[in-house]
Amino acid sequence: MTTKQFALPTPTPAAGMQPTAAQLAEWRAHHARLTACLAGPGWISEGSAQDRGPGAGGPCYHWTRKVRGKTVSVALSREQYESLAAAIANWRTVQTTLKALQRLSRTVLFTTVPGAPRRKRLGKRVLGLI
Repeated sequence: MTTKQFALPTPTPAAGMQPTAAQLAEWRAHHARLTACLAGPGWISEGSAQDRGPGAGGPCYHWTRKVRGKTVSVALSREQYESLAAAIANWRTVQTTLKALQRLSRTVLFTTVPGAPRRKRLGKRVLGLI
């Protein structure tokens, strides 16, 4: 799924307006697509894998990540590098999908569930929608 597909399908209704049944159905369908994306990535890993190329003065393949605020680097074989690079790409896809799912959830929750009375309506930045 590309990042364009993670965008909310319809704009949020104006303050005080309830979403239409069609908008709710569209949001539910979008939610189902996003959760389906979470089922397929396979192996995941944090960090970054780099191919430093020959002549780098050490191992060509490295995996780097943060552990308790410290950078940890591990030398890799070519096979490990290829597998880890795919796992890291999967992890980034999962993170993007989760962020889109959070934005969609906040949109639906703040639109459909009655909230506290406010003098000003909540902006998109406050809700984390942009």
